[in-house]
Amino acid sequence: MTTTNPVVYFEIPVSDMQRAVRFYEAVFGYELRRGTVDGYAMAFFPRADGSRGASGALAQGNVYKPAKAGPVLYFDVADIDAVLARAEAQGAAILYPKKDIGEAGFVAEIEDSEGNRIALSAAKD
Repeated sequence: MTTTNPVVYFEIPVSDMQRAVRFYEAVFGYELRRGTVDGYAMAFFPRADGSRGASGALAQGNVYKPAKAGPVLYFDVADIDAVLARAEAQGAAILYPKKDIGEAGFVAEIEDSEGNRIALSAAKD
């Protein structure tokens, strides 16, 4: 059996797509691509086929309910302090301040514009 990363795609529930796109683009610096899938509004994160990790989308519709409880997605970032500063500038609450986790680097958690718990992960320099 070949070992692979088991998660290939994710969707983050949002209540207000415009607000959420503004938040994620400002905090992470991504350009999200908007679209509709099966009648649901989506905003897709960049995808780099053949690279490690997964990509996904913001998703809005009656089956998508933002929440702090449930799965936590970790976004790989180059500079966790800069991302935390941009998140706070966008009104995000810091749910778990930056923590050194040894060789694995640093982690932190924020509450996004929609009320979801989002985690950050950064390697050590």
